[in-house]
Amino acid sequence: MSPSTPDGVEWTPASFLAARRARQPTFVAAVAADTKLTAERRGERHEFRSRLDAFGQLVRLLVQSDALFAQVCYRAKVDLQVRGIPFVPRILHRLAMGSAQVSIGDPVVVEAGVYLPHGQVVIDGLAEIGAGTAISPWVTIGLLVGDITGPTIGRDVRIGSGAKVLGPVEVGDGARIGANSVVLDDVAPGTTVVGVPAREVRRRDGDR
Repeated sequence: MSPSTPDGVEWTPASFLAARRARQPTFVAAVAADTKLTAERRGERHEFRSRLDAFGQLVRLLVQSDALFAQVCYRAKVDLQVRGIPFVPRILHRLAMGSAQVSIGDPVVVEAGVYLPHGQVVIDGLAEIGAGTAISPWVTIGLLVGDITGPTIGRDVRIGSGAKVLGPVEVGDGARIGANSVVLDDVAPGTTVVGVPAREVRRRDGDR
């Protein structure tokens, strides 16, 4: 017998995954936002004059940036999965891994406008990534043993190189996670955390 939600509606793993995918941004909106944020964080012009200008900037950044190509592959993978197209999404997943070592699992929901400076990122489980978030190299956002629920990362979060965010934790909007930190507990909005395990060292208002 299939599990049921609180309102009595039965679901299967396939229907649950389909519901997750339905929450993803559209391909065009996601790529446009990713391109704009990538240009902004690189200190380059990010106010595009037209669709043609935006496309030209996308092509330039696909060549010059380290991870945008992998992000576009991921966005295309999700789009094809939503459309129910088989096999090709797995090829796109491999291209993302091969080009920039970016591995984002199927249940992950990534809002439009996320910045990966250099790739080398793993995100998996029932995780969510908010818009404006920057994820540095060698970051893992994933699971603890025995749990399929991953982190919920708020908007405008910055995650330093080598950091690990694990388990069903919530990282609030505007939080900062220091390099090589291991986050196992919730992080309040606007808070900076560092260490193993990560502990709060500063809030945006300067209080310690």
